[in-house]
Amino acid sequence: MNQEKKGQKFSSTRRIAFGFLFIIIIGTLILMLPVSSADGSVTNFIDALFTATTSVCVTGLTTVSTATHWSLFGKIVILILIQLGGLGIVCCMVAVMRLFHVRVGMKEKILIQESYNLDTIGGMEGIITRIFRGALGVEIIGAVLYSFFFIPKFGITKGIWYSVFYAVSAFCNAGMDILGDSNVMNYSTNLWLSMLTMGLIIVGGIGFIVWWDVKKVVSDSFKIKKIRGVLFKRLTLHSKVAITTTAILIAAGAALIFAMEYNNPETLGNMNFGGKILASTFESVTTRTAGFAGITQGTFRMHTYLIMLVLMIIGGSPMGTAGGLKTTTVAMMFFCVRGVIQGKKDTEAFDRKISSKNIRMGLTVIALGMSILLIGIIALSITEDFPALSIIYECFSAMATVGLSTGITPMLSTLGKIIIIILMFIGRIGPITVVMAFSMKGKNHESDTRELARKRIIVG
Repeated sequence: MNQEKKGQKFSSTRRIAFGFLFIIIIGTLILMLPVSSADGSVTNFIDALFTATTSVCVTGLTTVSTATHWSLFGKIVILILIQLGGLGIVCCMVAVMRLFHVRVGMKEKILIQESYNLDTIGGMEGIITRIFRGALGVEIIGAVLYSFFFIPKFGITKGIWYSVFYAVSAFCNAGMDILGDSNVMNYSTNLWLSMLTMGLIIVGGIGFIVWWDVKKVVSDSFKIKKIRGVLFKRLTLHSKVAITTTAILIAAGAALIFAMEYNNPETLGNMNFGGKILASTFESVTTRTAGFAGITQGTFRMHTYLIMLVLMIIGGSPMGTAGGLKTTTVAMMFFCVRGVIQGKKDTEAFDRKISSKNIRMGLTVIALGMSILLIGIIALSITEDFPALSIIYECFSAMATVGLSTGITPMLSTLGKIIIIILMFIGRIGPITVVMAFSMKGKNHESDTRELARKRIIVG
């Protein structure tokens, strides 16, 4: 029985990885068609593959201009790929099955469990329905709010199209742009556009589990007519860690970018005080996997780049649309280190003990992720002749599915593009999923129940 479950688990992990690959390949073939390009020509395979991958992996790095290279048909294909990638292939597949009243079997339930890292397979169809409805609901609200900016500026038809595209792109943390090569930089000090975009990015990146937890706690608090001082306390440990870490990263990132770039004429220097605060906050939010460039990325000071690299690799929260190592993973490692320094036996957070299994999984995610990232940086530095900072920034951006670049993406060689494609793919589905999908070859593995003698290794 254990062997069967284990084999099923590895098989479902492969199906998740190959599901993403399948959609990417289909998207590539469609984008290569003459009807997908603005001038009616065939897009070469590598650029079509790069665009399909960056869309499905909700990254935003592009080798050709999304605004000018692709036709309306091509942009619609990109939008569909972003939606599929943002919600997850499994979620969309099960949602379609539910729409046509097709029974969701055990294989699909196991896929959902693996895809969203859930502890149980109970109520899976309900979970997917809630994700799908919640995501579409937020995107519709976002599109309506965007329309107040885009319709007066571009007219009804274009305004609605831009509103829908940017609502999906922002919520899915894709950062894909169809305004032009300047991205949204021309509107970086527009309060309405910036606040709305940041809101969608944060809501998408915080994770669906946090949504439901907050909704439940708020609803329960209204029922017992006690709200003040109770809301945060009643949240699950996961939600507390995700919300707290997200808030700290946004505030700290904005403050550091504001201070470091305050007098830089290439970035914040020529803005008024309010504009500097808004642009700094937007950059702090978008750097954590969204990829909308409020400021030209090749003009920051060196120490600002280092801060942005940290924000990139941490990313958003689990079971959301963002990438990166995840806020909860990094926070958990912080709690572990703090516990060791304080001489505590257990890893504690908010007066709760975090299991050793959680700690081991978090350590594995960080170790695998950083190892793959380092290999990618070395590989790209061999194939490309760009400044080291630009190469490092590009690899961090790809692995964390951010989509920001110093401008070297279109100039990458074919090998360089392939390296970035691989990093984007691994960053989207997760390093552990990749290793399990491609190294275990579907064989059943017995659980290791051996009890070995305990020995110490000297560290530090």
